[in-house]
Amino acid sequence: MNRLEQTILKNLIYNEKFCRKVLPFIKKEYFSDDVERLIFKEVNDFVTQYKTLPTHEALVINFTESDKLTETQVRGSIDLLNDIHQNKDDPTEEQWLTDQTEKFCQDKAIYNAIMESVSIMDDKNSKKSKGEIPKLLSDALGVSFDANVGHDYIGDADSRYDFYHKVESRVKFDLDIFNKITKGGVPNKTLNICLAGTGVGKSLFMCHVAASCIVNGHDVLYITLEMAEERIAERIDANLLNINIQELNTISKADYDRKFSVLKNKTQGKLIIKEYPTAAASTLHFRALLQELHLKKNFKPEIIFVDYLNICSSARMKPGNSVNSYTYIKAIAEELRGLAVEFNVPIISATQTTRSGFTNSDPGLEDTSESFGLPATADFMFALISTEELEQLGQIMVKQLKNRYSDPNTYKRFVIGVDRGKMRLFDTEQSAQTNIADSGQDIPDRPLNTFGSRERSYNSKFDGVRV
Repeated sequence: MNRLEQTILKNLIYNEKFCRKVLPFIKKEYFSDDVERLIFKEVNDFVTQYKTLPTHEALVINFTESDKLTETQVRGSIDLLNDIHQNKDDPTEEQWLTDQTEKFCQDKAIYNAIMESVSIMDDKNSKKSKGEIPKLLSDALGVSFDANVGHDYIGDADSRYDFYHKVESRVKFDLDIFNKITKGGVPNKTLNICLAGTGVGKSLFMCHVAASCIVNGHDVLYITLEMAEERIAERIDANLLNINIQELNTISKADYDRKFSVLKNKTQGKLIIKEYPTAAASTLHFRALLQELHLKKNFKPEIIFVDYLNICSSARMKPGNSVNSYTYIKAIAEELRGLAVEFNVPIISATQTTRSGFTNSDPGLEDTSESFGLPATADFMFALISTEELEQLGQIMVKQLKNRYSDPNTYKRFVIGVDRGKMRLFDTEQSAQTNIADSGQDIPDRPLNTFGSRERSYNSKFDGVRV
């Protein structure tokens, strides 16, 4: 018999606090031994009926008088109960046991879900169809002990007041306008999405922000599924070393070492860049990476970049005929936000615009590639817009699409400077904003037309638009 399983049973019987915390999450089938399953069922039935823990005597009597069990099952159960009773006073660290019990439930749930899925695939389970497999696996992966039973409005008034006056930890931008619209940067436990078309500047934006983060003392994890690790590092080199990216392959080793030495002296944060094959990695891989980085390098990022969301895979489901793109992309977004919550960090990622959005001078949430569920999940979402005129001015336009941190109609649209050679973004003079129609946020978005999309506006200023 498993020692951990017996320890769990002992505390279910003799530790009321532990029992009430974990009993709702444990299932009979998690126990590997028949006798252990019988004892768990008896304990669970007793607590459910009488709302209190069973005594040793009550359990023994119930087993002795049972007419549904064999003599061997009765004797085995009573013998194990006696062993548990003799060791009931042996101390067990409660939080450790709770953590171990949660892991035990998670492992068993996943194992059972996999075995049931195999049975379904082999047509050995007539009660369930293959379409139920994703839910089986999703439910198993979602097993978790949640100690929070809700907010007591009256009883938690003091903690609520503290929350109102708490200075929330945020990772600041080096762009003043982004700090204004986010009230000081992106908070932990959030998903922040940049919407843009190919070549407009998704990766440039993320590389720039990552570079500014490490200069400001933040530890950064940059996950790339589109470009090689060296290409991401190349962009950050151009940004931080103040060198045109086209000149990096011609700079002398002495000049490179000199510039990098200066950079190291003023850079307090660390940057880890990890490459995964396109569409081959999910939050399961990212979680394992985070754990490995912590164990091997004592590295815990304060912000994570995922370049980019659409080419991740889902931990819960596989793309195919039974899963539409809406569901699939929404699942990825939810999993990324869950990862942000789990590791208490902000995540910045990006998504492609739709084909229609690529030529749209005024992109909205409806221009999100493949899934409207993505903006529903994101905390902060904005579009990058490029035109021939803006390119000539060395600028790129930003349009807020969703903002949980502030009013998105404040600075609805604005421009920032861009130096594509040095992979840098910068604040522009206030005068650069004067030609933006609704920079003063007094003109609302156009209403939806009868077909559920916004009327397109094509004027000379946005000819040749790229989103």
